[in-house]
Amino acid sequence: MEKLLENQVALVTGASSGIGYGVAQALANAGAAVVLNYHTHAESAKKLADEIEKAGGAALAVGADVTDRDQVESMFDACRARFGTVDIVVANSGLQRDSAFAEMTLEDWQTVLATNLTGQFLTAQSAVKEFRRRGPRPVSKALGKLICMSSVHEVIPWARRVNYAASKGGVLMFMKSLAQEVAPERIRVNSIAPGAIRTRINKDAWESKPEQDRLLQLIPYGRVGNPDDIGKAAVWLASDESDYVVGTTLFVDGGMTLYPEFADNG
Repeated sequence: MEKLLENQVALVTGASSGIGYGVAQALANAGAAVVLNYHTHAESAKKLADEIEKAGGAALAVGADVTDRDQVESMFDACRARFGTVDIVVANSGLQRDSAFAEMTLEDWQTVLATNLTGQFLTAQSAVKEFRRRGPRPVSKALGKLICMSSVHEVIPWARRVNYAASKGGVLMFMKSLAQEVAPERIRVNSIAPGAIRTRINKDAWESKPEQDRLLQLIPYGRVGNPDDIGKAAVWLASDESDYVVGTTLFVDGGMTLYPEFADNG
């Protein structure tokens, strides 16, 4: 079976759990050597790296806080030291700090924006510099591929989570503006916008049947997504199969952005 990302190197931030973990697995299965970034869950990132290597792949777990420029640069140094360069960067790190707006602390606002938006800026900036430094490689038509992890909440408002929704709305225009700027260099920048995915961050929304039934009312396709759904989308966006896709958000949401509440009231 053809491996779409064979001989390429991928970096996934926030790869120790959830969507990032699933994306890293999928990229490795597609033939890429994978650098798994973690911040607070070293054990799971190192475990996945070991599993990839035991299966015949290549992987490295690297700790770094994506809100810290020096740590991000050190993360890219580790990529170069082990694999020479990086071809694919998935800026996935993200978190939530939910509360009603009037009670939201400045710290919770700044923490979410720092990780979800500034973290993508710092990661993407280092990625673009690395793509330019090493020049074209025969493994890909593009000079480099950058995938920003967004959310359906880049377009769907989300009460009691204004910090999270604002960060993802920012990712939308960050991605598009960056894509416009670097596309002439054949650097492809796109986003994936997941809907409801079974991860630890939203466990309360799907672990009980009543909560899952309520969630499914928002998903026309009738199921909650899995990290592998996002992983498959990431493989496609990182491969030459999507070489003409630039500056686009790929919604992987079971139809959540179709606003199903309006299905019977059109």
